This record gives sequence, structure tokens and C-alpha cells, in this order.
Amino acid sequence: MSKDSGSIMLALLTGAAIGAGVGILYAPDKGDNTRKKISKQARKTSDDIVSRISHATDELTKTAEAKKLDFEARLDKTISNMSYKADDIILGLEKKLEDLRKKNAQLQK
Repeated sequence: MSKDSGSIMLALLTGAAIGAGVGILYAPDKGDNTRKKISKQARKTSDDIVSRISHATDELTKTAEAKKLDFEARLDKTISNMSYKADDIILGLEKKLEDLRKKNAQLQK
């Protein structure tokens, strides 16, 4: 879930809670009943927000862990490839050094 999606979700939940609260306030009922309804709706909305935040946190944690594992795998592969290339370079340099030694030996004769 992206940061924008989380903000939109929070805005929608907040709007729904405010709308429910306004609806309860305008409903013809006793003050005590109205307060109970508002309290119940506030708890319900709060629980819903906590649940959604918890779910979003879990999803972000899973995504971050997957990205970390992918990065580590790519890093290992890159290091392995670099190692093979370094070995190839070293072998090439050793061959050139051996060729130079042979030429030097021929020149010294």
C-alpha cells in the first residue's frame, strides 16, 4: 500500500465517521441514546482504523522483507560475476606476463 493510498483510506474513514456522527446527531432520539450511539460508532471506527493500519503495516513489512531478500540475491549474483571476471583478468595478465618473460629471455640470448 502506497503512502497516497494510506492517506486516501484514512480520509475516507474519517469522512465516514464524521458522516455517521452527524447522522446520529440529527436523528430524533434521547440525548443518552445519542451519546451511546456516538460512542459505539467512535469505537467501531477506531477499531476499523487500527485494523487497517495493522494490515497495512504487515503488508509493508512483507514487501520490505521481499525487497531485502531480492537485493541480497542480486548482490550475491553481482559479486559472483565480478569474481569470475576478476579471475579472467588475472589469467589474461598472467599469460601476458609469461609472454613478456619469454620475449625478455629471447632478447637476453
